[in-house]
Amino acid sequence: MKPKIKKDIRSLSLENLRDFFTENQDQAFRGNQVYQWLWQKGIHNFEGMTNLSKSTRALLEAHFVINHIDIDQQQKSKDGTIKNAIKLHDNLVVESVLIPTATRTTACVSSQVGCSLDCKFCATSKIKRMRNLNADEIYDQVVAMDQQSRLCFDRPLSNIVFMGMGEPLMNYKNLINAIDKITQSEGLGMSPSRITVSTSGIPKMMMKMADDQVLFGLAVSLHSARQSLREQLMPFAEKFPLEDLAHAIKYWYKKTAKVVTYEYVVWKGINDDYQDINALVDFCKISPCKVNLIEYNPIGDDQFFQAEKDRIKAYETALEAERITVTIRRSRGKDIDAACGQLANKGERV
Repeated sequence: MKPKIKKDIRSLSLENLRDFFTENQDQAFRGNQVYQWLWQKGIHNFEGMTNLSKSTRALLEAHFVINHIDIDQQQKSKDGTIKNAIKLHDNLVVESVLIPTATRTTACVSSQVGCSLDCKFCATSKIKRMRNLNADEIYDQVVAMDQQSRLCFDRPLSNIVFMGMGEPLMNYKNLINAIDKITQSEGLGMSPSRITVSTSGIPKMMMKMADDQVLFGLAVSLHSARQSLREQLMPFAEKFPLEDLAHAIKYWYKKTAKVVTYEYVVWKGINDDYQDINALVDFCKISPCKVNLIEYNPIGDDQFFQAEKDRIKAYETALEAERITVTIRRSRGKDIDAACGQLANKGERV
């Protein structure tokens, strides 16, 4: 007879946990206690649930497992950035990054093993999507980096960006469930205003987020406001044209009153002339926005090179002339391949 496959207890809701205990002739509030251990204290074993009796812990052990993540490897950049290779319960691996500044620490979190999309300039896109991360695997990355932040920088994690491996909106259900656990008082209790979800631009899912009245921020990886060029850079954009993206952005602002941030890399000889600058300025006028001009991080591809400083300055000048908020984002962790677009773990250990 095959051994019984135990269910991961973190796939149960609070109501499910309460029902489990009443069905096993115990009191429902035990479910609340277990839920708190799992999501507020982030414990990874039943033995550590010290306010439960030994018999209750044995009952949990007999029925469930906790498929937690492990930090398999760490690298620390000369600027303090920490890159983590995260080993999952099935031996697949993703990467996450902890980015410190003088006033805060930000966790860059992955949502998929590999990626569903095909952006030419991103190392992660070279890896096929193996699977979506579960909500608890997303949550565990945040817990691990909060612990790292406290240990290495003597302060708790202050911000979260879903800009790691994968397209978050193609793992929407698990993404939202994880953010619920991160923000609710029974979980980590972080403010949703400190969380940003970055998408390559999936209009239908952006509108769903707006309908769901999410409280976190939205960033869109734009990189070109010309459809033909955007398709060259991000071939999947053929299915999601700029016209549809613009409609979704306007819908997002109408429903949430939240300003969208455009992530925009400027490459030499690709999108660094005035045609591209003017197209971006025009696109920014569809809805209130901010623009992050991002330093390109090489991935060993001889097609893409960082634009000259005067070209980036030309973007900045043109945007500011139209009173569009713009910042130039310098890369962190480039020396350990932890910067934007560089996460490219092979996805599994052998």
